[in-house]
Amino acid sequence: MNKVNILGVNVTKVNKKEALQYIEEFLSDFRQHIIFTPNPEMIVLAQKDKEFRNVLNHACLAIADGWGLILASRILKNPLPERISGIDFMIEIIRLAEKRGVGVYFLGGINGVAAKAALKIKNKFSNLKIAGANDGGKINEDGEGESDDETIDLINKARPEILFVAFGHPKQEKWIFKNLEILPSVKIAMGVGGAFDFLSGKTKRAPSILQRLALEWLWRLILEPKRIKRIFNAVFVFPWLVFKNKVKNLN
Repeated sequence: MNKVNILGVNVTKVNKKEALQYIEEFLSDFRQHIIFTPNPEMIVLAQKDKEFRNVLNHACLAIADGWGLILASRILKNPLPERISGIDFMIEIIRLAEKRGVGVYFLGGINGVAAKAALKIKNKFSNLKIAGANDGGKINEDGEGESDDETIDLINKARPEILFVAFGHPKQEKWIFKNLEILPSVKIAMGVGGAFDFLSGKTKRAPSILQRLALEWLWRLILEPKRIKRIFNAVFVFPWLVFKNKVKNLN
């Protein structure tokens, strides 16, 4: 796969159609595959957290979930084809899973949101095989949780082929990286951030016009003011780091 390196993080150079073709291939072979959805906020964090950066670069498929990455790739003269929304891509994977009769598992979130999201998805994709759903307990910044043994046991008993993990970054990426090999039935593990909140109806997505104008960050800020530091990193710190890196490489 062709990749674009943005501040040390590799992002796969694919459009949505090509990315879904890879999913088809992943489900047809005998290996395990990690899917991450890098965005500007995650790349800013990866500048300080070297373990996180290393984990991100172990992804089999790293889709560009953020307009900032598209703009950065153009500045680097190696443009990414398009932004691929993580939640939209997750839904496309679910559509494919229903078609192929593949079991999916929802892990993460709080207050039962994984089960609520699974129920909503089941209502939309009636033939989808949902292997299970649970919160997974509290996870620390190293991607480790007190309930990991129980969680691993539950997943292995359910034997899903696709695992969606929603602990938020960097927890979910580190958790997947550390535990995937002891989840032998799982062919695809994907970090999905706050997707369960959207799918369950707990949080509303930005209106389509704001999505097209790359202003989803403003919608999230209005709904969740406590995210201001994270949004500041994505909207202001990330472009500054890209610009600074570009100037440095010109000298």
